[in-house]
Amino acid sequence: MINISALLASITMYIRYLLIEKQNESSHFVRSSCNMFTLCVGLMGCTGMGIVATFQELAVPSVHDIGALVAFGSGVVYITLQSIISYKSCPRWNTYFVCHIRMAISVISCIAFIPMIVFASKISMTKIDWTPGEKDYTYHFMSAICEWTVAFGFIFFFLTYIRDFQRFSLRISTEIHEEF
Repeated sequence: MINISALLASITMYIRYLLIEKQNESSHFVRSSCNMFTLCVGLMGCTGMGIVATFQELAVPSVHDIGALVAFGSGVVYITLQSIISYKSCPRWNTYFVCHIRMAISVISCIAFIPMIVFASKISMTKIDWTPGEKDYTYHFMSAICEWTVAFGFIFFFLTYIRDFQRFSLRISTEIHEEF
């Protein structure tokens, strides 16, 4: 399921990249290299999601944790950069209301990301089932709350793309050339 989510996120990010490139042709609100960098950061986060899905927490905890760090870290950077790009495109391509919502989600995700890492680093054991009162339970609990805050931040951030995508058509054409 996480791999499917990573694929869908990659497609969404690529479509957003194409949309900004098209809008930028007439408005020139962001450098194309900045848009490409933002896409690469986002795709790196999706790769981290794939690592998390492939390497289970109990089987290979260090690889799983690195994948999670890449996924969440790159994801937070991606939504922050996209928020900045959204502000640069105002008022022609976005409303300030949508930009404020995106930035609020980015700030909340950034704030939750830091304690997520701090609390997760204090956990001395890897396990699935936790009970209150166990050693490191509080660290696990706080880290999980922050992790879910960031994860839902990504979901809500992507939902803000709906209006943008409704004004955009994507066509894929295939051409066969006789010459090689």
